[in-house]
Amino acid sequence: MPTAMSEREHWTSRIGFILAAVGSAVGLGNIWSFPFQTATNGGAAFVLVYLLVVVLVGFPAMLMEFTIGRRGQSNPVKAFDNIGFGNWSFSGAFGLVGTLVTLAFYSIVGGWVLSYILGSVTGAYFGDAGAYFGSIATGPPAVVGHAIFMALTIGIVALGITGGIERATKVMVPAIIVLLAGLSAWAFTLSGASAGYEYYLTPDFDILSSNLDSIIPYAVGQAFFTLSLGFSTMIAYSSYLDRDDSLPADSGAIVIVNTAVALLAGFVVFPVLSTIGVNPGSGGAGTAFTSLAGAFGQLTGGAILGFVFFVTLLFAGLSSSISLLEVPVSYVSETYGYERSRVAVGLGTGIFLLGLPATISQTTFSWYNAIVFNFIIPVTVLMFALFVGWVASDQLSEELSLGSSFGDTFTVSWLWWVRLVIPVAIGLTLVLGIQSLLLKGGIIDAAIILG
Repeated sequence: MPTAMSEREHWTSRIGFILAAVGSAVGLGNIWSFPFQTATNGGAAFVLVYLLVVVLVGFPAMLMEFTIGRRGQSNPVKAFDNIGFGNWSFSGAFGLVGTLVTLAFYSIVGGWVLSYILGSVTGAYFGDAGAYFGSIATGPPAVVGHAIFMALTIGIVALGITGGIERATKVMVPAIIVLLAGLSAWAFTLSGASAGYEYYLTPDFDILSSNLDSIIPYAVGQAFFTLSLGFSTMIAYSSYLDRDDSLPADSGAIVIVNTAVALLAGFVVFPVLSTIGVNPGSGGAGTAFTSLAGAFGQLTGGAILGFVFFVTLLFAGLSSSISLLEVPVSYVSETYGYERSRVAVGLGTGIFLLGLPATISQTTFSWYNAIVFNFIIPVTVLMFALFVGWVASDQLSEELSLGSSFGDTFTVSWLWWVRLVIPVAIGLTLVLGIQSLLLKGGIIDAAIILG
């Protein structure tokens, strides 16, 4: 039965919000996708383009979602109504649908990570990492891993904003940074470290100049994915903020930490793969698991190092999955008055069932991935840009200035950037994404999984 609506929770501290938002952004794809996108798009040249995109597109786009969320003080659907434009609630609902589909297959990847943690303990993938991945990627092992990862996600979200999400991310996000820093220090000692660093840090401008038309859309897409934009999660999280927090300062901190984690992942992946002579740009998500896992199997102390790496991935996956589940949970519990824990269990179970077809077929998995990243996310971010830039610009510009010392010049510049630049960047990404869906049958490179 529905319960009486209680006062909404708020983050207990600014650092709690920042760590939760960083956790949402980091994700599995920040550790998997960024290094492999770098490898297939010109190495350090891609890194330079990506960093520019994060600053010029990702940062202002994050502020769009933050202003909507804090101004609306509600879930991503109701927030538009609270701002005074209920006829735009469909854009928040569109992002909500994206979180449901994304979490349905994201949880499967989380299940793979759990299997690799177990495999690190037993040594199961050391002999033939490719065969091991094939044995756990689909079928009963994938279903079991999917169920366990989903149960962990449900448990955290059911405990609420402060007791569940904030408390969990205060542990997981620092752990991700510390563990990655430790792994990168270890990778520095490997025999192939110098070659890996050279590939990672030396730009190939010939590749950049000849492939700029394809690199830029990938960089824009990677920035959106790794900053958790277009899922409505940042609207949900910022709705629990107090009005005296500086949105530009908080966004800047989140972007910097998130980008640092992505860069740190490269300092682990490239030295390891260079040491064993593996081409880091070959293949997609399956090859990512098999190549790096195979490397751990060949290196001294690989069992311990593999365990640490995949535990890091588990923390990254959970910190993102709880943000994805929070979006529909906040909507249902606030709209219909149902108890949060029951909503989390009910929706989590439904999402688990939605993901089952992707545990049977990698083709189905790729379709889920393609629809979300090539269509739903760009469309959602484009709608947010139009809403912020042209519909509710007065209210949301005022919201941006609250608690901020950046001044009117920053606010006006941001608004016109959102009006003119962001739609162009998103439009290009959307066109190429729809092209991929139509021309490639929805099967995209799984290496872009979940930024």
